Amino acid sequence: MSKKSTQKEILNEVILGYRKVIEDRYQYDTLRQKYDLPAFFNEARINLFRVYFLDYIYPLPAKRMELDEAFQSLDDYIKQPAKLLRILLDSGRLLFKYGRHLPKILSAGLKALQSFRTATQFEHKLVQQAILSDLSPPYSIEVINGFIKQLSKADLAAFIDSSQHLFETLHNRVLVKKIIEIVEYLIAKMQKRRDVYTSLDIRGLEIGRDIIKNGDLLFDQLPKEGQQQLFDLVIRIEREILEELFS
Repeated sequence: MSKKSTQKEILNEVILGYRKVIEDRYQYDTLRQKYDLPAFFNEARINLFRVYFLDYIYPLPAKRMELDEAFQSLDDYIKQPAKLLRILLDSGRLLFKYGRHLPKILSAGLKALQSFRTATQFEHKLVQQAILSDLSPPYSIEVINGFIKQLSKADLAAFIDSSQHLFETLHNRVLVKKIIEIVEYLIAKMQKRRDVYTSLDIRGLEIGRDIIKNGDLLFDQLPKEGQQQLFDLVIRIEREILEELFS
């Protein structure tokens, strides 16, 4: 590794390198050759899915800085959802509508958002491997995959499990609508209490809402049977990539 490369520069290059991995992994021609894709998984739909991953889970370094700041603020709420639940208890409408299920719905939404944080932690593990390897950036797909192979299988399994939680939430068409409604209520209430909640508190929830809302739109564009098939396909791809790396 060149002495001129700081840890931040390496992180930025790891982010760019892993984005190349995702772009390569979710190319229509690549998937079509490897899997028996349903007719509605055409090139346009695969492209939309890939763009969602790159925009919301693995964004460019410049956008990542904003997301990291906002999610650092949101982390406290993810670890202690009771802080947000207290805001919801002020809403008679939500309490009447969801009753005792309200805490479970909120927890499911926050758990889905952990996938972004897990992705960030995963990238930092790749940075450690880049430093240990003494390789200078930029990093090719092959080099990034080499870094991934140096991680423990347990680390990769945990990373995939976290991504699965997000897609399980998006796949639950009833639950995801409830989560969006609740998060939007939280944002509106916090915006009225600027003396208590910071801009970063609010921004973290707004970004979380956008991740879930745009993922929801991705599923909404599919026929009902296609929603299950998309979920199954994504999990299968990620699991098989893990097996291939360690085979």
